[in-house]
Amino acid sequence: MRIIPNRKLFYIFSGILVGGGFVMFLIFGLRLGIDFTGGSLLEIEFVGERPSLGEIHERLSPLGLGQVIAQPTGERGMFIRTKDISEETHQEILGALAGSETEEEVLRELRFESIGPTIGKELKRKSVYSIFTVLVLIILYIAWAFRKVSKPVSSWKYGVVAIVALFHDVGIPLGVFSVLGLWGVEVDTLFITALLTVLGFSVHDTIVVFDRIRENLASAKRGELFEDMVERSIHQTFGRSLNTSLTVLLSLLAVFFFGGESVRYFSLALMIGVVFGTYSSIFIASPLLVTWHYFSQRKNVLS
Repeated sequence: MRIIPNRKLFYIFSGILVGGGFVMFLIFGLRLGIDFTGGSLLEIEFVGERPSLGEIHERLSPLGLGQVIAQPTGERGMFIRTKDISEETHQEILGALAGSETEEEVLRELRFESIGPTIGKELKRKSVYSIFTVLVLIILYIAWAFRKVSKPVSSWKYGVVAIVALFHDVGIPLGVFSVLGLWGVEVDTLFITALLTVLGFSVHDTIVVFDRIRENLASAKRGELFEDMVERSIHQTFGRSLNTSLTVLLSLLAVFFFGGESVRYFSLALMIGVVFGTYSSIFIASPLLVTWHYFSQRKNVLS
């Protein structure tokens, strides 16, 4: 399959996905977890039959917790999210859920996290800073790594193209999780970790292709078009990129199905990022170099 001659089709496909992702993000936004908003999260598992959501709210209403969000998980598990609470209130919640009329073990506490609103705002601010810092460092590194490549595409353009591909890889998971938020899926610091991991994986895959382009530029045949040389470089690295991504996906699938509820959406974000990170390295980043090259040529002719 010829990739460079069909690059406009890939641009349209990616434009629809990324544009739709950012539209979903702007309309719905992300459903932020307690890591960013502050609050308490309790995960429990009932030994016997799990009470209904109505019973859960009825048992907790006398404690004056305000808004309580209860979400079933698995066959007998339950996530309960409340405002930031003290340890005393934490124990009162466990007692209310277990019921004071029996001494038998009714439930098991699997996890309890409590984060104040000030810490949540600080984490949100640092998460945004970390993503933009990584993007800036990536473009500087690529520009430095390809500093000896000046023709027919300047070294700094490799960095810019890589960043465009990274926005592609981040925009799609943002859109997916904005939609999933309508069904109660929250994002936390693990989601930010997943995005940063995706950025690293994607730029690594992109640099592999760019590096092969650099090698082929040094040994290019006289008269060979830049378009044909990029096409050749993509095909030379296609198998490696595909095999690497498939290996990572198999591991992430195991985490998704067997790793537990707390890391399920972390692995999902990584899987989406790996798939589209590999796609962008082959079908977006390298073709953009060719498009930019021809655009510069036409501009020079017109001037």
